[in-house]
Amino acid sequence: MNTILRFFPDLSELQKEQFATLGPFYAEWNSKINVISRKDIDNLYERHVLHALAIAKVVPFKPYTRILDVGTGGGFPGIPLAILFPNCRFHLIDSIGKKIDVVHAAIEALDLKNVTAEKARVQSLRPPCYDFIVARGVTKTKSLIEWCKEILAKEDDGEYNKLPNGYLFLKGGNLTEELKQVKGKKRQFPISEIFPGIEWFDQKVVLYVRGK
Repeated sequence: MNTILRFFPDLSELQKEQFATLGPFYAEWNSKINVISRKDIDNLYERHVLHALAIAKVVPFKPYTRILDVGTGGGFPGIPLAILFPNCRFHLIDSIGKKIDVVHAAIEALDLKNVTAEKARVQSLRPPCYDFIVARGVTKTKSLIEWCKEILAKEDDGEYNKLPNGYLFLKGGNLTEELKQVKGKKRQFPISEIFPGIEWFDQKVVLYVRGK
């Protein structure tokens, strides 16, 4: 939890309470089903919560922004982002029902009013559209964009949010070959520069791909 406060010192008391709840919440659920890697549960705040919040440093979402989290698993990156941006609207989906059960439990435990969650594949979604689509470790970038392109809203001019509408994916390793297949404007933001001094973030990036 101290790691979160180090990089996000201006949290409200409610946000501090909600982030503090994540540790025991996921520890309890992980004892029932494998939501998070067993070896990672002791590093939840660094490897999952802070990792998710790297997206917030790239695009600090303005109120009323609509965000879709594809393949959310147990709620990452969507749940930490929803805590940080209570005036935005988040929709979290995953094709595995047990994981969405965890997300629903998290929404209730944290009393999150800005999050909906459902068991679904992204290919089945129809408009209303989203301003940003986020994901962590779901599939290759080209495939994910192909699945999502019809439900991404037309981009704004980049003044409403820091960057125009698009995709924000948490990625790791060398993406050179993968990104050769991706058209359009794209940029990698090294998380080791966003959150310096944490070795685990070496070779990890927030990948931004501009939308339509």
